[in-house]
Amino acid sequence: MDAMSPSELPLSGVRVVDYSHFLAGPHMSRCLAALGADVVKVERPTAGDAGRASPWRIDGQSGYFLQQNMGKEGLCVNLRDRRGLELVHKLVAGADVFVENYRPGALAKLGLGYAELAAINPALIYCSVSAYGHTGPDAQRAGFGLIAEAKSGAMSIVGEPGEPPPLFRMPIADMYAGMHGVSAICAALYGRVRSGRGRHIDIALYDCMVSMHDFAVQCYTLSGGTEVPVPTGHDLPQSTVYGVFPARDGYVVIAAQVDDAWKRLARLIGGEDCAADTRFHDAAGRNAHREAILARVRAWTMAQPSAKACCAALDAAQVPCAPVQRIDEVVSDPQVRARGMMIEQDHPLLGRITLPDLPFRFSDCDIAGRGVAPLLGQHNRAIAARLGYSAAEIERLVADGVLHAEAAVARLADA
Repeated sequence: MDAMSPSELPLSGVRVVDYSHFLAGPHMSRCLAALGADVVKVERPTAGDAGRASPWRIDGQSGYFLQQNMGKEGLCVNLRDRRGLELVHKLVAGADVFVENYRPGALAKLGLGYAELAAINPALIYCSVSAYGHTGPDAQRAGFGLIAEAKSGAMSIVGEPGEPPPLFRMPIADMYAGMHGVSAICAALYGRVRSGRGRHIDIALYDCMVSMHDFAVQCYTLSGGTEVPVPTGHDLPQSTVYGVFPARDGYVVIAAQVDDAWKRLARLIGGEDCAADTRFHDAAGRNAHREAILARVRAWTMAQPSAKACCAALDAAQVPCAPVQRIDEVVSDPQVRARGMMIEQDHPLLGRITLPDLPFRFSDCDIAGRGVAPLLGQHNRAIAARLGYSAAEIERLVADGVLHAEAAVARLADA
């Protein structure tokens, strides 16, 4: 089947106003843009989204910002000026979705709270992302993904026993909140088809991290509070064999925690005698003899010439495994390339750039045709014109600093 045109993407025709910064909100609206929505990224003069200052930076542009804001138009407007707020209100009047991730109550002071915008557009889906949500004793506390990852207990169960927990080095709370926001927005848009009404969606980073627990909370509650999960290092004591093992030139992960996979692994590392040892034929037996089993697996992985050789042997035995890859290996991984998980774009200032793509795959349409993230204020004039402002009115807004754009925008226009 031929790929559908961009106008036929799932969210084609949905209009989104993105007044968010850093990560959770921008990631959410990036996903909406990839699914076909028309997204306007609204930023404040003169620095814009704080994510523009985040590494890795080159020639004044942030890779962090480029990844999370591709496919959007850029509007930079002074909301402290009545005319700027009026312009954004006009933008919201024709929108379907508004995304923000400020502390609860902050946008109401600007005239962009849910009550204010719902009065302008009763059908508006208004999605808020914050550290703790809009209710509860911590609602007004500031927070970032790191705070949620620590407070949720997630950090308490990773790392080495007796050592400080490590940073995840990936924005789990922010990205997970963004994905939940996409789900909630799509559900709200579907519900609006029947009701005709908009609604407020309240997403909390902390809630998202708590909801991610697949074992630790249940371990505690179902044991009557007697079992509190703690860091276990490189494997899971309740799931032998499931962990990280050293190789001569790196590390491999092995997932042989189910009975059949264990038997195949045992046959590989110890022959038929090991595979036939009935002590290890169920999870309880393997867990009871965990240290002896792990020592034998480690001896086998270290006896192989390389991590690649380990994985080749394990693959041949149909034991789930993978090397612990460096980022350069991930970027060049044939599977990553085959799935289109690295997107290449032509940036007007940087030239050809490569960024991680989104994981959405549809049978009859392609999400890959998206533009690069906007320069600060890149589409001010076009957006204002669509809202009905005359050329003279736009020039006055620019001259008075109500509309702001970085210098590169003028250079592009001249070119």
